[in-house]
Amino acid sequence: MLIRTTLTAALSLAVAAAAQAQTQTKWDMPTAYPAANFHTENIQQFANDVEKAGSGKLKIQVHANQSLFKAPEIKRAVQGGQAQIGEILLANFANEDPIYELDGVPFLATSYPDAMKLYRASRKATEERLARQGLKLLFAVAWPPQGIYSKKQINSASDMKGLKWRAYSPATAKIAELVSAQPVTVQAAEVSQALATGVMDAMMTSGATGYDTKSFEYLKFFADTQAWLPKNAIIVNQKAFDALDKATQDAVLKAAAEAETRGWKISEEKNGWYIDQLRKNGMTVYAPGTQLKADMKKVGDTLIGDWLKKAGADGKAIVEAFRKM
Repeated sequence: MLIRTTLTAALSLAVAAAAQAQTQTKWDMPTAYPAANFHTENIQQFANDVEKAGSGKLKIQVHANQSLFKAPEIKRAVQGGQAQIGEILLANFANEDPIYELDGVPFLATSYPDAMKLYRASRKATEERLARQGLKLLFAVAWPPQGIYSKKQINSASDMKGLKWRAYSPATAKIAELVSAQPVTVQAAEVSQALATGVMDAMMTSGATGYDTKSFEYLKFFADTQAWLPKNAIIVNQKAFDALDKATQDAVLKAAAEAETRGWKISEEKNGWYIDQLRKNGMTVYAPGTQLKADMKKVGDTLIGDWLKKAGADGKAIVEAFRKM
């Protein structure tokens, strides 16, 4: 009798497990950054929350550090259904639509409060453009403010002439052009190797990326220009989202809202920590001087003007709304 009961229990468990396996939906989620990066950690928490809230109906497998798709490939992979969900840097897709570039325009929003205002002002327009491509925006989280990494201290734009400058978006490539630097396309996961091999010797990025890539092993100066706070957006294939039942959709949206709030808070909190780590690893962190500020303002004014021309009436309305907040 005991053996029969044990066998019956085991069979019941096996049937239950098989039923759960049949009803569980699995999504692949490529990201471009290391597992220990705060964006990736926040995304993993989001995935865990979704699985827990949805009683295991949806499992999101996070693939960090470009292990599934390279950064520029992720958006297309989600559009095409090769991955159901993914993380993208919006500014990387400026060539598709200027609205995606907005948070990468230097010196428009230079603090966390302003970056959030800009996000609120532009979210509807961003959602509309993604929807046309079969994508749904779940949430977005800002990177810490961007500064200039270099081998020597930068005191003016003229000091940047000829530098092999990391260009990971149209805006960063345009900055290189305006300061007579040499743009080199390098994604975040490739920065360490590019520095080690001399492919690049300067970049404009956050304290987070500088720390993650151990840039302090090759570059010894960081000008804390706080030029802009670009955002990573978490997008999902609309058809994949629509295929979920209502309860699971609600679980995804709830976890996304919580991840957005948590992610912005962590980003701001960790900004100071990243800067401290750069110092502790031998990097000189300095505030930009008067001349560099003036030169970079000219760069920013040029890029803002260029962006407004490209973005037309929609862009002008977004910037006006942002400035009124």
